[in-house]
Amino acid sequence: MKGEGRFFGHEPPCFAARTAVLDIIDGKQGTNLESGLSTPALLLDLKVMESNLGKMAAFFQEGPTRLRPHYKNHKCVALARRQMECGAIGMSCATLGEAEVLVRSGIPGILLVNEIAGPVKIDRFAELSRNTDLIVAVDNGGTVAALAAASARHNVQLSVVVDVDTGLKRCGVAPGEPALALARSAVAHGLRLRGVSGYEGHCGRMAPGADKIAAAHRAMELLVGTAGLLRSHGLPVEIVSAGGTGTYAISGRYPGVTEIQAGSYLVMDTDYRTVCTDFDLALSVLGTVVSRTGNERLVLDVGLKAISAERGMPVLKNLPGACLRRLNAEHAIVEILDPDLPAQVGDRLEIWAHYSDATINLHRRMYGVRDGKVEETLAVEG
Repeated sequence: MKGEGRFFGHEPPCFAARTAVLDIIDGKQGTNLESGLSTPALLLDLKVMESNLGKMAAFFQEGPTRLRPHYKNHKCVALARRQMECGAIGMSCATLGEAEVLVRSGIPGILLVNEIAGPVKIDRFAELSRNTDLIVAVDNGGTVAALAAASARHNVQLSVVVDVDTGLKRCGVAPGEPALALARSAVAHGLRLRGVSGYEGHCGRMAPGADKIAAAHRAMELLVGTAGLLRSHGLPVEIVSAGGTGTYAISGRYPGVTEIQAGSYLVMDTDYRTVCTDFDLALSVLGTVVSRTGNERLVLDVGLKAISAERGMPVLKNLPGACLRRLNAEHAIVEILDPDLPAQVGDRLEIWAHYSDATINLHRRMYGVRDGKVEETLAVEG
């Protein structure tokens, strides 16, 4: 058996009419994982992904809040289309480059939830807004003025949401009067004010329980209260956007929130799943054993250039008797704990992604796998 390339390791209604594979880019469909892929390769378990997709879609079918998934997680147009098919109202994104990919692909309803600055990006945003419904977050008067100037240059009215700091202490204007002043400035400058946005990321990775619920509610009270303040002064607020995978079930039921920006739920990773067990792991990296030193260690061809370890060490999938101890640029160093471990040079092993955003960002494609075979190849863009 040595060196033979051995491999260790409820459908929602929106899939019923699906008859074609999207975004096949390199003809690997039907490939057996034991031998047909060059490693390291990013794998997506399609059955698990579809289950995660269906669970989240069902949650938002039952309440007034809608889902605008975050593209920054999977960076894959084919997956964004699936999310739209299952009821999403559009896509959130983190960068102008991601927005450009989505616009080019015909995905509607794009919310750029991060701030942009500087004439190059602001002009790109204005040009992109000419032919699509594109909204950007703002948290300072300088950007409001720059957007207004670009609006005049490009002869297009630009849409904004006021980014409110709900406690994360990253971007965002202070809630209440400072947010009101910025909203008034946006309207005075001729921008189209669409509402408010706020990310309670400081709550997302808290352990489930009363403390997490209370923290998320405090954050949403600030955001929804600010939205109410704007409305009381006659300002338009159609969007109150918040949330992520870690708080979707809390913020997604808070009165006054109109949409949630969850992203990681679709592919999930071992880091997020410690605080959100509603969704299952779907993302892994396939590697090949390139060295075995007795019963001491294995080495795989998967390193930091193929899988992220910045939030913690990834773990091997379905391989008791071994532990991933270290990642170098091109190598994964695995300690053998069980001397009877069967893995040998040439065998294929999977490693669960620990931080999906940063892992996907290292790849140009991911392979959608079903029952041990590649069903489709998904482009990673943005």
